[in-house]
Amino acid sequence: MENTKIKKGKLIIFSAPSGSGKTTIVQYLLKQQELNLAFSISATSRKKRGAEIDAQDYYFLSSKKFKKLIKKDKFIEFEEVYTDNFYGTLKKEVKRLRKEGKNVIFDIDVIGGLNIKKQFSKKALSIFVKPPSLIEMERRLRNRKTDSEEKIIERLAKAEKEMSYANKFDVILVNDDLETAKNNAYTVVKTFIS
Repeated sequence: MENTKIKKGKLIIFSAPSGSGKTTIVQYLLKQQELNLAFSISATSRKKRGAEIDAQDYYFLSSKKFKKLIKKDKFIEFEEVYTDNFYGTLKKEVKRLRKEGKNVIFDIDVIGGLNIKKQFSKKALSIFVKPPSLIEMERRLRNRKTDSEEKIIERLAKAEKEMSYANKFDVILVNDDLETAKNNAYTVVKTFIS
């Protein structure tokens, strides 16, 4: 019987403030077959937005269930982003994808991204997607039409703080032109997994 060792995939972390274009870039990269990427679906206790689908966009959990999983140490990382609004990466999700030999891509908040990088070190590449300015980011958030005025103000305040962490990431990718940002992201990821 032949003993073939399964090659575990690498981890690619995309973090950014809301409205930076990170999700659009991640979705583009997922379509590039040669990168062998699989999306790590995060868990959250927030309500669904728009046409989001459970177990595809996020694992939508109640706050109570999320807290129960925290106590059972089921997350690689988690954060209470806003009061009673949790986000986290389930250990079993990442383990499953890596076991399949996939390179795991994360679309995750800044603190969560840094926590994954700390745990996986050289097996992980952390990329911070930076909007060209806070003014442009505000415009993008408003054009989404998914958040209340109160939520937009909250996101902008959080973004200012998140921008201060940019230099802790392996790569800072400025998204002032989406096509250029996608191409730059592709080159950085391709180089890392090669």
